[in-house]
Amino acid sequence: MQSLWSGYGEIARYASPRLKNTFIVKHISPPIEQVHPRGWNTQTSHQRKLKSYQVEANFYRDYASLCDEYCVVPKLLAEFSESQQQIIVLQDLDQAGFSLRREQVEMADVILGIKWLAYFHARFLQQDSCDLSPVGTYWYLATRQDEFKVMQAGKLKDAAQAIDTALNSARFQTLVHGDAKLANFCFPDDNGPNGLAAVDFQYVGNGVGVKDLAYFLGACLNQDDLFRYEHVLFDEYFLQFKNAIYHYQVEVDFTELQQEWRRLYSLAWADFYRFLLGWSPNHYKINPYMQKQTDIALASL
Repeated sequence: MQSLWSGYGEIARYASPRLKNTFIVKHISPPIEQVHPRGWNTQTSHQRKLKSYQVEANFYRDYASLCDEYCVVPKLLAEFSESQQQIIVLQDLDQAGFSLRREQVEMADVILGIKWLAYFHARFLQQDSCDLSPVGTYWYLATRQDEFKVMQAGKLKDAAQAIDTALNSARFQTLVHGDAKLANFCFPDDNGPNGLAAVDFQYVGNGVGVKDLAYFLGACLNQDDLFRYEHVLFDEYFLQFKNAIYHYQVEVDFTELQQEWRRLYSLAWADFYRFLLGWSPNHYKINPYMQKQTDIALASL
C-alpha cells in the first residue's frame, strides 16, 4: 500500500481466502543506510523512529481496545519483533466501512475529524501512559534539538523552552494522537459508520488536546478558512468534548479545562512553528494565520 517514511519498511494488505478476510501488516525494517527526504538522517532521527514504532505497538496492544465507535482505531491482531525488525498486524479498516481517504475536505469532514479528536481526548483524559511517548507529537522540543540548533535566532527561538514548558506542565493532560493529519484519517463509505477512524499512532503520548486540534486544522484548511472559521471550529471542539466527557462519565472541571486549553491553543501553533523553522523554514504550512497565533503566544508569556 505504501512505504514507511525514509524507507523504514512498508504497509501492505494481505488476504486470507480461507478466512475470507483481509488484514493490514505494518513491517518495520530499518534501512542499512538511512536517507531522509530533507537530509535529517542522523542517529538521533534513527533512534526516534525506532522508539516511535514501539510506542505504536504499545498503543495498539494496551490502549486501542478502550476506544469505541466515537473514536475508532484498528484492532491489533498480532505483533512480532526481533532486533530492529518489527511486524504489527492490524484490522483492515476498509472492511470495517472506512474505505475512503481525503486529500481535500468539506467543512462537514473537518467537523467529523474534530469530533474524533474530542472523543479520543476525553477518553484518555488524565490517563497514566508510561509506555507511550512522554510528550505526544513528533515535533516536541526535547527530541528536536538538531532542528532547534539550526533555527534562526529570534523571539520564537528565545521563547521555545517557555512554550514547551507551558504546554507540558498544563494541569489537564490527555493522550494526543501526535500526527493528526488528513492522511491518517479514514472516512466512512456512503453506507458506512457515522464517524471517522484514525491510524498511525507512532507519536501518541501525553499532551493538551489543542495540540492535535491546531495541527489538524492546519492540515485541513487554508489560511483564509483558518481565519474565517477559527471560532466556530474551536467552539465545536469543546462542544464535542463536553458531550464526550458525559459519554465516558469522566469527572473533570470542564470549565477550567476549557479555559486552560483555549489559552494554550496559540502556544500549540507556536510550538509547531518553531519546529518548522528549524526543519523546513520554507514549508507550505507556514502562513499568516500560524504567524498570528505565534504572536499571540509570545505576547502571553
